Amino acid sequence: MFVVAVDFRIRPAHVSDFMEAMRVQAETSLREEPGCRQFDICAPVGGAAPDRVFLYEVYDDRAAFDAHLASAHFRAFDRQVAPWVAEKSVAIHERLWP
Repeated sequence: MFVVAVDFRIRPAHVSDFMEAMRVQAETSLREEPGCRQFDICAPVGGAAPDRVFLYEVYDDRAAFDAHLASAHFRAFDRQVAPWVAEKSVAIHERLWP
């Protein structure tokens, strides 16, 4: 399995808008992309850093992730949220177990 971990810092004025757009993005990815197996939206425990968002995404393989990046819904989402994002880092992993 192909794992993508994304860490965001969102501009404070846009946290609520970002979270709603991200929720829609996750739901759409899971519903419309057969190679998208998991799309978790995470935040620090107890609201300690409300501007931080962490994604954990699992795809069948690199091709499924590439299809995600090429999808119309992802491209629209990426354009929409770009001005709201202060920082973003992406890490790619291979799931070894289970």
